[in-house]
This record gives sequence, structure tokens and C-alpha cells, in this order.
Amino acid sequence: MDFPCLWLGLLLPLVAALDFNYHHQEGMEAFLKTVAQNYSSITHLHSIGKSVKGRNLWVLVVGRFPKEHRIGIPEFKYVANMHGDETVGRELLLHLIDYLVTSDGKDPEITNLINSTRIHIMPSMNPDGFEAVKKPDCYYSIGRENYNQYDLNRNFPDAFEYNNVSRQPETVAVMKWLKTETFVLSANLHGGALVASYPFDNGVQATGALYSRSLTPDDDVFQYLAHTYASRNPNMKKGDECKNKMNFPNGVTNGYSWYPLQGGMQDYNYIWAQCFEITLELSCCKYPREEKLPSFWNNNKASLIEYIKQVHLGVKGQVFDQNGNPLPDVIVEVQDRKHICPYRTNKYGEYYLLLLPGSYIINVTVSGHDPHLTKVIIPEKSQNFSALKKDILLPFQGQLDSIPVSNPSCPMIPLYRNLPDHSAATKPSLFLFLVSLLHIFFK
Repeated sequence: MDFPCLWLGLLLPLVAALDFNYHHQEGMEAFLKTVAQNYSSITHLHSIGKSVKGRNLWVLVVGRFPKEHRIGIPEFKYVANMHGDETVGRELLLHLIDYLVTSDGKDPEITNLINSTRIHIMPSMNPDGFEAVKKPDCYYSIGRENYNQYDLNRNFPDAFEYNNVSRQPETVAVMKWLKTETFVLSANLHGGALVASYPFDNGVQATGALYSRSLTPDDDVFQYLAHTYASRNPNMKKGDECKNKMNFPNGVTNGYSWYPLQGGMQDYNYIWAQCFEITLELSCCKYPREEKLPSFWNNNKASLIEYIKQVHLGVKGQVFDQNGNPLPDVIVEVQDRKHICPYRTNKYGEYYLLLLPGSYIINVTVSGHDPHLTKVIIPEKSQNFSALKKDILLPFQGQLDSIPVSNPSCPMIPLYRNLPDHSAATKPSLFLFLVSLLHIFFK
């Protein structure tokens, strides 16, 4: 027997295993590069930009076609460590990467997820802040903000009021990144509480601010998404695990109901990037001791996986003209839940609409033509790892080159400022809330 080879075989898994320690920039980069090298067929590592101090903002893509978008494959993302001193999410995403790549071909659920989804994972949006923390603290440490002392979760354009702050390199990098992909679903991982928070974070009367809430036209979907995550986390779903903090029924809250904030990333994603994003607060202590990291992974693993699967809710498809040419930049909305910035098809004529089971009328609008209405029924038992596919053929000939895909559909100004004060979003949503809960527990 070749004993040196035997010992090497025994040692390799130990060397390759990701430990439950905090990984600083050098260690995180080494891990990501090793994964990208060892699993090159299902991963793609790239930097979307640099921090103020020149550190790379790394994103690892996991999927069967990791380097490019494929028609019909939805784009999903996780972003963590936006506040440098909120550290649990950073480590959870590294362990999620490790779990995904090592389970491919072994775990049918993970294999199907990788086959059907393109998953983008950014472990740290604020690497300068993380490195700046010298004395970890549960409540506040120097390092929350970026190197220029800007809170990155107050640094995005705001749809409710002017956010006249200096846009930071990390924020600009994320904004540019959102323009390069057709992201459908996302979550932003934070710390300092234990709750799944959904949009809006800011608000006006038209979105329900007088009722101490601010609701989107897709409030039923957002409540369902937040409950999907929280209900699978044994501590989050209790709603009262963090002492001296608010109690959150079932571990869920509307962002504005908790506290209003201006320039947040989840509102920006929903309004200007057509991406449903929620904020996940994963630990009562912002920077807990390393020995607690395994328990955080155990408590969040099922939620992290199940939440990714929700990118396959609802309906997806392409819009074609009568000659079968895909039509980009066409407005595709559901009647009675129109967005302040209308959702449009991408350059391939694709659309993705996250919807719960039910009957809906899809309204397709092309400039110069009458609206085209299509009825769809989302079944109670959704297809495994795929939204309902519904291509839409318009009864006219379009000119692919004449539609300005690159032009932004909406200016980055407070779009809600002049909206009438009556809105469907302000109506009580108890029925929708109960439907969401039933869908979770009887799925």
C-alpha cells in the first residue's frame, strides 16, 4: 500500500474544508479563488468593482452556465456585510458557497437548483469596513460605514425623497452590476436583530405611511418571501429572541413599520432594478464570537436554500412580435399591481414576474400600440424549479433595433412624491397575509 498517498488522501479534505472562523480579505479571496479553480464548470468568480481602499468586491456565480445568462434561467443574488461590523452574513455566504459546490451531483435538491438557477453571491459589499473593526462589539463598532464614513444602506437613490449624498464606490459598483443582469430575487444579509424585513423602507401616504407601514404593489409576495425565510429559522420565527429589541410576530416586519430609512438598497432593487429584495437580520449581536458561527449556519442553512428556490415563483417567458422576434424593453405588468417604474423585458425579450398561486391578467404595452392582455393561472402546486412558462406573441411586427433598451425607463428621482394619496398599497392586506401563510404551511 502506498502510505504517503493514503495520508495525502486523508489530509486533502481537511485542507480544503472551510473552517468556522472569520475570514479577512486575504483569506476570503483565497477561498473564493480555490473554489473557482476546483469547480470551474459550475462557478465564475469576478469583481464588480473596488472599495474606497481598492479592495475587490468579489462575486462568485454558481450555476450550470455560470459565465453568462441563459434564456429561462432566472438570476438570484445574496449580498452580505454591507455594514462592515455585521459579520455573520459574510461567513454564512462563504459556507453556502462551500455547501452548494460540494453538494452538486450528490444532493438532488442542490443539483436541481444549480441546473435551474444562476446564483450570484457577494460575501462582502464593505470589505474596508470589515477590516476596520478592531474591537468587535454586539451593538456598534467602527467599521459599520465604508472608509469614507458613509452608511452604504443610506447611499442609494430614494423613490420617496431626494437623497443628496455622495454616491460611494461600493454603491456605484452595485448599481452598475444591477444593470448587467436580469436579477429577479435577492436578499441583503445584516446583523443586530433577528428578523426578515421587506419593502418599503421609506414611504409616503400613498404607500400607507399614515398607517405606520409602507407597502409595495406586491405586498402579498413580499410577506410570503419573508415568512419563507423566517419560518425555517428556529430562532427568527419566535420573533422575540433578541432582548431589549422589538418583538416581530413570526420573525417578519415591514421595513417602514420597523423604522423608516432613506436611500436603502432593497427599495432601490425593487423600484429601479426590477428585483425583489428583502433584508435579513441574522443575529442579535452584530459581531458575535467565532464559536457561535456553527450554530448560525445550522439555523440558517435551510432558510438560505429555500429562499433561493423562490426565484421560481410565478410566471416567466418571452414577448415576441408576429414574426417570432423577441421584443426588448416592452412593459410587462400584472393588472392591479403596476409598479411606479414599470417592469420591462430584457434584451432577449424576457420577463419574470414573482406571483403567488392565482389568476392574473398580464398587460403587455408597446409604445404606439394598444395594450395586449393575457390571462394566466398560477397553479397551487408549482413546477419544480421553474415558474410557469408563458410566452406572449403580439399581433404586429416590431423593430428590434428601434427600441432603446439601454435607456433607463425611469429617472432616479423621488417617483412617489407626486403620487395621489389613495393607493391599493394602503388597503388592509390581512387576506393576502393569510393566503401567504397558508401557502407556506400547506406547500
